[in-house]
Amino acid sequence: MKNQYIIPIFVPHLGCPNDCIFCNQKSISGQKKNMTKEEAKKIIDNYLKNIKRENAQIEIAFYGGSFTAIETQIQEELLQVAYQYVKSGQVDSIRISTRPDAINKEILKRLKKYKVKTIELGVQSSNDYILNRASRGHSFKDVKKAAKMIRWYGFKLGVQMMVGLPESTKIDEINTAKELIKLKPKMVRIYPVLVIKNTKLEEEYKNGTYQPLNLVQAVEICKELVRMFADKKIDVIRVGLQSTEEITDPKNKTSEVIAGPYHPAFRQLVESGMWYDAIVAKIKKLNVKVKEVKVTVNPIDSNNVIGHKKENVQKLKEIYDVDLIIKTDENIKQGKSKIEVTKTYNDFLEE
Repeated sequence: MKNQYIIPIFVPHLGCPNDCIFCNQKSISGQKKNMTKEEAKKIIDNYLKNIKRENAQIEIAFYGGSFTAIETQIQEELLQVAYQYVKSGQVDSIRISTRPDAINKEILKRLKKYKVKTIELGVQSSNDYILNRASRGHSFKDVKKAAKMIRWYGFKLGVQMMVGLPESTKIDEINTAKELIKLKPKMVRIYPVLVIKNTKLEEEYKNGTYQPLNLVQAVEICKELVRMFADKKIDVIRVGLQSTEEITDPKNKTSEVIAGPYHPAFRQLVESGMWYDAIVAKIKKLNVKVKEVKVTVNPIDSNNVIGHKKENVQKLKEIYDVDLIIKTDENIKQGKSKIEVTKTYNDFLEE
């Protein structure tokens, strides 16, 4: 299996027609100036210096803003830079991220010309009221139309959704996941809402009209969403914003985050929670008092089974008085497990 590498090029607010209530792309990306073709080339070259081409799958990804809403000339200049690396064989593919209302036949033909492989749509919610409340500037009808065209033109479709938008409930987020599944994407990103400096959401948070989810609430909702997408074989490629110097603990003076369910290992909290739920479900099915459980998993999954800072091990001991034994087996597929009760309370008494 080839090692996957992403070369990220951020184009914050280039072409974006409006400011969503939650958004400050320059803070999120750490990119304080607009992207040029010269800067893009410099970024790609710097990344390629540190990647061994052998056994590598390399993708240039244009993130942030709304790529297909950029002025056509600038859009083409950036695509031309990326395309040269695809033509030369130094890079395998190109990915772009954009708005649903910035997709049409002409745009898709242009992207096809430059060998773009993947298009990610910032959807955020399937509820038009919530989209309007967040000042998204598009409807879910725009999303469905864009997704259909993207797949028809042969691109890989990715979608992004948010958890905890103003006035959004858990039911709204479950419904959004259901609607996204109908779009038949290959991948999805799930972002719990963080309150970022210099956004309209910061104003709402400070005047008390918006209350972000706490960490436990965000993890619980995201666990359910990840299960839904996994059941439909849709790849969840990110859960939570990536930690950077700007996106970090709100207690840090340099952080751009004011409030919200920030955690440096948010995805691990979600995946560890899912493993914990699976182990507890197994225990509860048995009509005996369990003393010890052995979970055999792929080595890649072992840290998540143990939990962040051994949280799962500690919780099972404190709540159920169960000892958790972790074994690894490379023959077990990632995400799968073998859960065995190795000792009951009766066994313990007989020792």
